[in-house]
Amino acid sequence: MSLKATWYRDKLLKKFRRGFHGYPVATVAYYGPDDRLASKAVVGIAPDENAEVEMLERWYAETGDIRQDPAISEAIVRYIESHAVRSVLTPGRIIGCPHEAGVHYPEGGTCPVCTYWAGRDRFTGERLDGEKENDA
Repeated sequence: MSLKATWYRDKLLKKFRRGFHGYPVATVAYYGPDDRLASKAVVGIAPDENAEVEMLERWYAETGDIRQDPAISEAIVRYIESHAVRSVLTPGRIIGCPHEAGVHYPEGGTCPVCTYWAGRDRFTGERLDGEKENDA
């Protein structure tokens, strides 16, 4: 990985680690077909405590993990900086399918492409039916 690519990736990680330092706040969320490969990144920016997310930007990776894509890391950092964000928060894990209900499949349904997420809590990754994973 080039020095520039590493620099933007590390700068983004540093912003995550700083925690909350006031508003505006950006949330960075990663989505993928399973809990290991992120193919979509979404950044939402809320200007103050009582505001809804006012700015939302999405990036997609056709191949590989978007978290390792230097151009995407740079674009996310530049987007955050262009909005004078003071805090950057992230769940720190892939939180669901990259496809959107009501856009890619019917609202209230499950994604027919990302079967890993069917029957799972998208924030914890745990199965909702209580079944255990079989990694064999």
